[in-house]
Amino acid sequence: MDSSCGKNALKVEEESPSFDIDATEEGIQEFLWNLAEANKEKRYTGVRKRPWGKYAAEIRDSTRNGIRVWLGTFNSAEEAGLVYDQAAFAMRGASAHLNFPSEKVKKSLKNMNYKYEDGSSPAEAIKEIHRARSSSNGKGKKKQISKDVLVLEDLGSDLLDELLSQS
Repeated sequence: MDSSCGKNALKVEEESPSFDIDATEEGIQEFLWNLAEANKEKRYTGVRKRPWGKYAAEIRDSTRNGIRVWLGTFNSAEEAGLVYDQAAFAMRGASAHLNFPSEKVKKSLKNMNYKYEDGSSPAEAIKEIHRARSSSNGKGKKKQISKDVLVLEDLGSDLLDELLSQS
């Protein structure tokens, strides 16, 4: 404890500027809570973070006896959360537990012209739409390799010997 900070305060010094913490139990708890909240990512229902940083979305499909349907892998948790919401709303309607406001989910479904056949899985339909969208964004396309050709002329071993002897 640093006596210059007062009776119930701790002085915390890091590489960043120092700051005071109320050393009472409540003050320490509040500090730890704020620190944890600052470092915590927002979590979305139906979304898991992969070890390499991408986000996977999946849902239990109530139209197919609750089997798990993998909806895809996405670059952000928000994107994966929205895809989960689309599938949940398509299957359960207004009673679905959503990550985002229902208006945003409805608008996203309308923008992607979501339709599925009777008797098929809404989650599978959304999965196929996102699969088609991601493959048309450049994934799976072969890269063009430049066919520039550099022609070298053989000047003979005599020139090479001459150059090596000069060094």
